[in-house]
Amino acid sequence: MNLVKLAKQQIQDVVQNAIKNCIDKGVFELDSIPGIMIEKPKEKSHGDFATNIAMELTRKLKKNPREIANGIVSAIDLSNTFIEKVEVAGPGFINFFFRKDWLYKVVDVILTEGDDYGKVNIGNGKKVMVEFVSANPTGPMHMGNARGGALGDCLANLLKWAGYNVTKEFYVNDAGNQIEKFGQSLEIRYRQLKGENIDLPEDCYHGEDIIERVKEYLDEHGDDLENLSSDERRKKLVDFALKRNILLMKEHLRKYGIEYDVWFHESSLYESGEVFETIEDLKSRGYTYEKDGALWFAASKIDESLKDEVLIRANGIPTYFAADIAYHRNKFEKRGFDIVIDIWGADHHGHVARMKAAMKALGIDPEKLIVILMQLVRLVRGKEVVRMSKRTGKAITLIDLIDEIGKDAARFMFNTKSADTHIEIDLDLVTQQTLDNPVFYVQYAHARTCGIIRALSEEGIVLDKSRIKVELLQQEEELELLRKLLELPEEIEIAARNLDVSRVTKYLLDLASMFHAFYNACRVKNENEELMFTRLSLVECVRIVINNMLRLLGVEAPEKM
Repeated sequence: MNLVKLAKQQIQDVVQNAIKNCIDKGVFELDSIPGIMIEKPKEKSHGDFATNIAMELTRKLKKNPREIANGIVSAIDLSNTFIEKVEVAGPGFINFFFRKDWLYKVVDVILTEGDDYGKVNIGNGKKVMVEFVSANPTGPMHMGNARGGALGDCLANLLKWAGYNVTKEFYVNDAGNQIEKFGQSLEIRYRQLKGENIDLPEDCYHGEDIIERVKEYLDEHGDDLENLSSDERRKKLVDFALKRNILLMKEHLRKYGIEYDVWFHESSLYESGEVFETIEDLKSRGYTYEKDGALWFAASKIDESLKDEVLIRANGIPTYFAADIAYHRNKFEKRGFDIVIDIWGADHHGHVARMKAAMKALGIDPEKLIVILMQLVRLVRGKEVVRMSKRTGKAITLIDLIDEIGKDAARFMFNTKSADTHIEIDLDLVTQQTLDNPVFYVQYAHARTCGIIRALSEEGIVLDKSRIKVELLQQEEELELLRKLLELPEEIEIAARNLDVSRVTKYLLDLASMFHAFYNACRVKNENEELMFTRLSLVECVRIVINNMLRLLGVEAPEKM
C-alpha cells in the first residue's frame, strides 16, 4: 500500500470538494478546476504536504491568492480523512498536517506485505527491455562496463518493482569490422608464436588476452591450423576465442551479480536476413539513396540537423549502423517490446538522434526508445587517480574492480549518482569497515536490526503483533523512522518514472541514518513490555525495508558484521 498516495488522494478530494463548494455558493466563479499539485514542504513546521492551488487560481479568479486559500480552507471538510488540520501560509500556500495514526498505519502495512513492501504497479505489465554492458567480446570488460552493469541491472530490478515485465539483454557484437580485426590479431599472434618474424599492425588488438587465447587453442588443438589457409585459420581462431571470451564475460558478470535473460548475437541478424530485410524496409519507405557506390540512410529527411549515414559500403558490406538499426527493429517489431532502454557510454551521444531517426523512418515511435548516457568513472586512492590494476599493472578491468572492492561496494557506489553525472570512487574508503563508508553504513544498519531481533529471541522474546501499541511511538526518532518507512512506495514510483536508481541509495542512506539515531536514543528492551514489542515491530519494519532495497540493488544484507 502506498500511504503517501493515499494521503495525496485525500488532499485532492477535500480541496476539489471545497472549491466546488465555493463555486456552488458563488464565492468563486470558475468553469473548471485545474490540476492540484501536491508536494512535500522543505520545512517540517509547514506540515506533511502543501498545495499552491490558490496561486494557480489567482489569474482566473482575479483575487489575492491568500484570500483564495482562506476561502478554500474555510470550505474544507476533513471527515473520514487522516488530515488533522489545514493552515494557510506565506503568499497563499495551503499546508496539510496529518494525524499520527496515518504514520502508525505503516507498521501494519510493512509487517503484512513483508518482502513485497515498496512494490508499486505503474508498469501494468508493459514489456520493457533493458540492454546494458554489451561489451565488445574481443577483450576484457573495463570500467565503463562496470558502471553500465551496475546501472542496468539495478534499473531492471527497479522497473520490476514498479510493475513492468522486464527483460535484461546483452548484445554480442560478433560480426563486422571488429571481428575481422580480431581474427587478424589472433592469426598474427599465432604466426608469431610459431616463430614467424611478423609485426602486429597498430590498428589490431594488442592485449595480452589475444596471446592467451591463441595459447589456449594450441594447448587444446595442437597444430591443426598448420596447413589451413589464412581465412580458415582465422575462422577457427575467432570461433574458439569468441566462445572463451563470452564464457569469461558471463563468469565475471555472474560474480558481479548479473544474470541476463537473453544474450543476443549480432551475427544472428545476418543469418536470419534481418539486416538486409531492414535495409529493404527503409528503401521501400523512401529513406535511402545511393552515392559514391554506397547506400545511405537519409537521416536528414527526418531531421535536417542530422547527417546522413552509410548503410552499405561501396564494397557491399553493411555498416555497424545498419546492423544496429536491424537489432532495434527486432526489439520492437519481432519481439514486441513496449519500451526499449539502452545504456550507452557518453561518447555515443551522437548516435542517439540517428537511431531515433531510424526508428521513426521504420514507423516505430522513437519515444519508445530511451537511451541513458552514462558519464565516466574515476577511481582514486587517497588523492591519487588510479588507472592501473595492482594485480596486472594494466588498465583496471571489471574483474579487477570486483577483486579490489567487492561486488556490493561497486554496485552500491555506481548507483549513488544518476548516470549522467561523473562519479568518483575512493578505493580506500569503500574497503574500510567504518561508518564513513556508505555501503558499510547501510549494511551495518541492517545487521543492527538483526542483532536486536536475535538478542531478544535468545531471551525468548519474539515479535507478537497482539502486543503492539503503535500509539506508544512518540519520540521524534521513532516518528522520523515511521515517516521515512512510509515514503518507500512513493520513492520507488518516482525513481522508476525518472529511471534513476540513485534515489534508492539515497533513501537507504537516509533510513540508515535515522535508524542509527533511533538505536542511540531508544532502548528496545524495556520494562514496559508493550513499548518493547512496539519498538521491536519498528525495528523489524526497518529490517524488512533495508533488506528489500539492498535486494533491489543486488547487494548483500548481512545479519552480522
